[in-house]
Amino acid sequence: MFLLLSFGMPVAAADLNDYKNRVDASRDGVSRMLNNVALVETGEAPADSDEDINELIRKLVPPAEKVEWPGGTVETSNQWLQISLDALEKEPDATKRAVMLTEIDERLAAISVKLGELQNPAAADRSKDEDKQKLAEILNRPEYQKPAKKEQSAADSWLVQFLDWIASWFPKFDVAPSAFGGIGSFAVVLQYVLIGAILLLIGFVIYKLAPLFAPRFRRKVKKEKSDRIILGEKIGENESARDLFGEAERLAREGNLRGAIRKGYVALLCELSDRKVIGLAQHKTNRDYLRDVRGRRELHSEMNGLTGSFEQHWYGFKNAENADWDEFRQHYNNAIKTL
Repeated sequence: MFLLLSFGMPVAAADLNDYKNRVDASRDGVSRMLNNVALVETGEAPADSDEDINELIRKLVPPAEKVEWPGGTVETSNQWLQISLDALEKEPDATKRAVMLTEIDERLAAISVKLGELQNPAAADRSKDEDKQKLAEILNRPEYQKPAKKEQSAADSWLVQFLDWIASWFPKFDVAPSAFGGIGSFAVVLQYVLIGAILLLIGFVIYKLAPLFAPRFRRKVKKEKSDRIILGEKIGENESARDLFGEAERLAREGNLRGAIRKGYVALLCELSDRKVIGLAQHKTNRDYLRDVRGRRELHSEMNGLTGSFEQHWYGFKNAENADWDEFRQHYNNAIKTL
């Protein structure tokens, strides 16, 4: 698709399908450039030059064009893509290029998803009456009907007999209402209260004395909850985000700035988890956590810079300076203030 569309660029108003195809083709071009970054790092020669792919993407998705769809004609605005491609051409560092290409691909993917929704408006416009009718049909199926009331089983019958046997241990008070007037009903209530109090007392005595005669009934120490896993690092249940960032400060003072940046990023994710902003999972990457806060504009802006610094110095093995740590700490504090 990427090669075919390169020979037929739009010259007039395009339809919705054509526009979506070109957006998907542009994503294919971005994938090719990401593959080139990997090839360069391994010393292999890329099959396509980034300059040619960059220029083709500019033609596939111009800064502005008119697109026709069932709702009329709309003028698109993709100036952001041109700006991102300009910055990409000027960036020589392979790690930074990979980060920039990933961001471009994610934004193009979001546009493609929205275009796919516009291509199928009928499914989104289904009426509430149709939904109710469909739900009623489902609930009328045999598997959703209440089961027939079962007869009392042998075990239930035995349980009732056992409770009756226990009740026979306690004295019954036959109070005639005529003898005490309105006190009769109160006496019945008092009877059940006394029986309940006796049962509670017996249970309390058993609870206190059982550990003395049977060690297995002694209370066991409550096991701690399982540790948390953040980016492959095990965090103790009692460790807080402040403890983790304090550890990062210690690493920075010792000169391990690369380790300090990683520990500081883990502290940020721990803080966001404690405040119920994100959910931790062993399979999640730093980019997954960044996408989780996309709805919070200020936090996402600060966390985006922190994520880039973490990727460059930890995954990209870029040498970290004191200024890099100072900048990371400043963005960390700004991100915490947005919560």
